[in-house]
Amino acid sequence: MDLTQGTPEEKKARSKKMMLWFGIGSLIMSFAAWSSAFIVSKKQRINKDWLIDFELPSAFIISVVLILISSLTFILAKRALKQNKLKMVTVWLLITLVLGIAFIFSQFEGFNQIINMGHFFTGESSNITVSYIYLIAAVHIAHVVVGLICLLVVIYNHFKQKYGPDNMLGLELAASFWHFVDILWVYLFLFLYFFK
Repeated sequence: MDLTQGTPEEKKARSKKMMLWFGIGSLIMSFAAWSSAFIVSKKQRINKDWLIDFELPSAFIISVVLILISSLTFILAKRALKQNKLKMVTVWLLITLVLGIAFIFSQFEGFNQIINMGHFFTGESSNITVSYIYLIAAVHIAHVVVGLICLLVVIYNHFKQKYGPDNMLGLELAASFWHFVDILWVYLFLFLYFFK
């Protein structure tokens, strides 16, 4: 397929999708680097700096459920837009927003649970295992915040009636990023669970 062919709108849509995938690719490389550093640090186990029997907080499990459901509601919003059911688009987008905010709260509850176990990010009670967990989760939260901002823009544009069955680009781009951060958290949770 020749990427130079098509209407100006089609070319613009292709370029925006390509930019999004370049961004996602760079994020994948960043989290792959942190995952690799985690594995290398675990293998070195310098003194008592690595916790062998550390259990992830239960709030992180809840956050996995919340983020997966939010992906489903975003899919339902997109499907409703294709069917031109604008009220249902609003409902599903708002539910996705609430679930995204609930995800962030569950992450901070997870941090509180780690602190209640006696582990801190820095200081005498810190260790390298928990510091990695804080770092990885916090950077992911930052990307969920970006996803929430994108979602708010989509909701605003939806209320301004900028989307329809034939004009879904903004919603599709936001949905792709949202699904990426969702899949990323599932990966990170499983990684931290099995490689701790």
